[in-house]
Amino acid sequence: MTFDLKKTVVLVGMMGAGKTAVGRAVAAKLGVPFIDSDAEIVKAANMSIAEIFERDGEPFFRRKETQIIERLLEEERCILSTGGGAFLSEANRAMIAAKGVAVWLDADVELLWTRVRHKDTRPLLRTSDPRRTLEEIFEARVPLYSLAELPVPAEAGLSIEQMADRVIGVMASRDDVLTES
Repeated sequence: MTFDLKKTVVLVGMMGAGKTAVGRAVAAKLGVPFIDSDAEIVKAANMSIAEIFERDGEPFFRRKETQIIERLLEEERCILSTGGGAFLSEANRAMIAAKGVAVWLDADVELLWTRVRHKDTRPLLRTSDPRRTLEEIFEARVPLYSLAELPVPAEAGLSIEQMADRVIGVMASRDDVLTES
């Protein structure tokens, strides 16, 4: 079975939701490119996300993120993984809706915490109480993530492949996103 991707699918959601891992698997199953907007930012800046936050601040990072996402939406159709904060911007949400489709990987705080608690690559969690910080970020962001056109519930027991299949199933429910060819 082969598929025809009609528009770029932009994966949104919290840090640890699986946007990169699931995105890679979805792209591989569909035979389309996978692009990670954070990786593109790192490549363009020649420094890590944490270094960008530290040197230039979050507002600078967010401006660069918008520029990169806009460029990527103009290029070939792909599976595009975004950073956890990308979908918070009204401008980004409008741009994604106009040129692609947002798929929200909807994971609860418990699942997210199990995935991010041992990583030091999350600048927003470099606080005295990272669990509480994660909960606060979650509470603030979920209302915005819920604006995504295609929500896909994530569960602790699902493998990356199973989650990718779930995402593809949701994508295929929309003829303007994915069709079998």
